Amino acid sequence: MKDYALQVASSRTGYNEKLNFLREYLQAYVLRILFDDGFFDLCAFVGGTALRFLYRIPRFSEDLDFSVTGGKLYPFERGMLKLKRELEISGYDVTIKYNASKTVQYAMIGFVGIMYEAGISPHRNQKLSIKIDIDTRPPEGAVPATHISDIYFPLAYATYDLPSLFAGKLNALLCRSYMKGRDFFDLGWYLSRWPGLSPNFNLLRNGLRQAGWEESFPSENDWRMRLFRVVETADWKIVEQDVTPFLERAADMNIFTQENVLHLLTDD
Repeated sequence: MKDYALQVASSRTGYNEKLNFLREYLQAYVLRILFDDGFFDLCAFVGGTALRFLYRIPRFSEDLDFSVTGGKLYPFERGMLKLKRELEISGYDVTIKYNASKTVQYAMIGFVGIMYEAGISPHRNQKLSIKIDIDTRPPEGAVPATHISDIYFPLAYATYDLPSLFAGKLNALLCRSYMKGRDFFDLGWYLSRWPGLSPNFNLLRNGLRQAGWEESFPSENDWRMRLFRVVETADWKIVEQDVTPFLERAADMNIFTQENVLHLLTDD
């Protein structure tokens, strides 16, 4: 498996392209190990990496984000130790740090030396890191869905339906305490691919409430206007600097400009 990961990187050109495809393969392998452990019986795949694996959004992502789907929790500590063992059996030099005591459980997996072996870094011990986040108390109202995809490995993912995933993205845009350019790119991508898509308002309200939202909640009549204000006041240079290293095609930012995203929000 490690040899194939190195082949994935060697078949690409340029630092960002090599790194992005190598990370994506490792993410896929982690997802396969989790799937084999019954992980998706208990957790839904959400967030930017889910958009990449399930719908092929033309940008890469760093973290694997999940939400618990029922009352039973995934045995996190046991699962992370098993994940480490499986990766080591496959030839990877892996470190793992995790914390299961918080509402959002997390683990940081470090692949030691693989960037050097792939010709991406001159430093033998540099790590390529993948973070796993599991929200054990996600807001209520998501509509579950199953999605099958075959990116490196064929898997059936438990996830949310599109309106629910979209609600999660809107929640991030409205509540995130810092500006993340990938959120704005994703918004433009959603609006261009599914022009008539509306968010799951029940999930959006519950998510905003959980985040301490004090304004009136977005509705079918005004959610686009609320997002228009967020996009209009964004520093698009920061947006571009954040998202461009993760794009399959850097030229996509000539399409998802601030002006064009604002136009998509008014073109309903």
